[in-house]
Amino acid sequence: MKINGIPRVGGTNPYSRNDAKPSELKGKRGQQKDEVQISTQAHELLVAQGTADADMRNKKVQELKQSVQAGTYHVEAWQIAEKLWPYVK
Repeated sequence: MKINGIPRVGGTNPYSRNDAKPSELKGKRGQQKDEVQISTQAHELLVAQGTADADMRNKKVQELKQSVQAGTYHVEAWQIAEKLWPYVK
């Protein structure tokens, strides 16, 4: 038994169907631009979040600098080896 799809005469995909003329599309595509608008509340949240992240990073860097200058900064040998291992392979 052989089952084949029935050939459709004039069958179209409704999702790819475009009723506009090509000349109309060309003009519209050239003029359309995507825009994003961020509300003032969202902008303030982004700024606050970026400031908080920067403050935490600066604090951590300052702590590391102080411990290096004081000579109390210590890194385990296995941690160094673990970071270098991918380059040795």
